[in-house]
Amino acid sequence: MAGNVNRALRPLYGIPALTALPVIFGIIVLNFLLIHLAPGDAASVLAGESGAATPEYMDALRHKFGLDQSLGMQFLTYVSNMAHFNLGYSYRNDADVSSLILERLGPTSLLMLTAFGTALALGIILGLVAATGRNSWRDNVISLISLVAYATPGFWLGLMMIVIFSIGLGWLPTSGFDTVGAGHEGWAEVWDVGRHLVMPAVSLALFYLALYARLMRASVLEQTGMDYVTTARAKGQTERRIMTGHVLRNALLPIVTIAGVQAGNLIGGSIVVETVFGWPGIGTLAFNALQSRDLNLLLAIFFMSACLIVIINLVVDVIYVMLDPRMEI
Repeated sequence: MAGNVNRALRPLYGIPALTALPVIFGIIVLNFLLIHLAPGDAASVLAGESGAATPEYMDALRHKFGLDQSLGMQFLTYVSNMAHFNLGYSYRNDADVSSLILERLGPTSLLMLTAFGTALALGIILGLVAATGRNSWRDNVISLISLVAYATPGFWLGLMMIVIFSIGLGWLPTSGFDTVGAGHEGWAEVWDVGRHLVMPAVSLALFYLALYARLMRASVLEQTGMDYVTTARAKGQTERRIMTGHVLRNALLPIVTIAGVQAGNLIGGSIVVETVFGWPGIGTLAFNALQSRDLNLLLAIFFMSACLIVIINLVVDVIYVMLDPRMEI
C-alpha cells in the first residue's frame, strides 16, 4: 500500500516535477520580454501622467525602478525576485503586487473551487446516469440539456441570471462578495457569501459541467463495450459491481485529462465572470490592471496563473497513477 502511494506521488518529486522547472523558467523569461517589448516603461508612463516629464525627474524614476541598469543585470534581478516570490510593485495601486494578489486570492479560490467541484461532480453523475440508460428518456434529456449548456456563453448566462433572479425576482444579490456594511458574523456571514456566490459559480461551472457530462457518457459507453466487461459478466458479476469496480475507474481517465487541460480556461473564464458580477477576485484585478496599464501587476498575475496550471498538471499525473497504477509518468 505504501509503495502504491509513493509511486502515485512520484510526479511531485520525480522527473515530471523536474521538467516543470524549465517551464516556469520559460514563463519568467517571457514575462521579462513582455515588460521590455511593451512601448515605454513605468518611468515614462508615470512621468507623463504626472505632467513632470523633465529629464531629471525621468532619470530619478529610472534609477528608482532599476531601469538605468544593463539589460542583463535587470534580467538577473528579475529572476532573483521571482525566485523569492518578490513580484514587484504596483505603482497604480501604490502597494506590493504580492499583497494585492493575496487579498484577492481567497474570493477567486472560493469561486473556482466551487465551480470546478460542482461541474466535476455533477458532470460525472449526469454522464453516468445518461450512459446507464442509453437511448432512454433520461439519456435524451441529459444530452439535450448538456448540448444547450455547452453552447451557452458564460457571460450571457450571467447577465440573464442577474436580470431574472436579481432584478426580476429579487432572490439573489447582483454583485459583490458579501453585503457591504451588513456586519454579518458566523453562519450569517457564510449564508451571505453563499448567496453572492451562487450565480457566479453557476455561470462559470455550466460549460464545464456539460463538457464533463458528455465526455463521461461517451467514456462509460466505450468502456462497457470492452472485452474485460464481457468477461466480468460471464463470471456472473452484477452490473453494479462491474460499473463501480471496473468501468468507472477507467472511464474517469479522460475526465482527469480534460480537467487538467481545462484548468487554464477555467482561470481565463473567471476573469469574465468576476467582471460581470463584480466579484472581488484576481480576475477583476487583472481586468483593472489591463485597463490601467499596470504591467507589473498584470504580468505577476500571468506568472502566478501559469505556475498554478503547472501544479495542477502535476496533480493530474498523481491522480492518473492512482486510477491506473499500470501507467508510467
